[in-house]
Amino acid sequence: MSKFSVRVTNYEDSLLLNICDLELLGKTVRGGNLAMNVGKYYEDRVVGEAEARKLLAESHIINMIGKNIVSLSLEMDVGIKSGVKTIGGVPFLLVFKT
Repeated sequence: MSKFSVRVTNYEDSLLLNICDLELLGKTVRGGNLAMNVGKYYEDRVVGEAEARKLLAESHIINMIGKNIVSLSLEMDVGIKSGVKTIGGVPFLLVFKT
């Protein structure tokens, strides 16, 4: 079962979720001229799939990186496939719910 590192904050009356596949935490993903540090903004606690689903459903702004979390999000219809980008072969997705 997949594990994820999450950080949840309130931002302008919205729930902001930063979530990544646990194995990416502390790493820098590189591709071309881009680099993304998967660090402190994703680090607060570790959750399993059930809690990740709940957080994806409840959050208004979501910043996610990793194959497992992006796949889970798309499976739940949180975000759209055409919105998924990759850095160094690692998918990431930003979602803003209205």
